[in-house]
Amino acid sequence: MDSTQETVAAHDIDALRHLEERIVRAIEVVGNLRNEKQNLLDEKARLISEKENLENELLNTQMQVEDLQRQLGNMRDARHEVKGRIERLLGQMDTINGEQHD
Repeated sequence: MDSTQETVAAHDIDALRHLEERIVRAIEVVGNLRNEKQNLLDEKARLISEKENLENELLNTQMQVEDLQRQLGNMRDARHEVKGRIERLLGQMDTINGEQHD
C-alpha cells in the first residue's frame, strides 16, 4: 500500500469514526427526547387529574355556597317572623299596660 492509499484509508477511518460518533450522539439525543416526552406526558396526566380534582372541589364549594345562601335566607325569614311576633306581643303588652292605668 502506498502513502496515498494509506492517507485515503486513514481519512476513511476518521470519517467512519466521526460518523459513528455522530450516530451515538443522535441515539443519545433521541433517548433524551423520548425520556423528556414521557416526562411531559406524565406531567400532562398529573395536571389533567389535578384540574379534574379542582373542578370537583369548585362544584362542591358552589353547592355549599348555595346551601349556605338558602340557610341564610331561611334564617332571615325566621328572624323577620320572630321580630313580627315580638312586635305584636309588645303591642299587646302596651295595650294591657294602657288598660291597667285607666
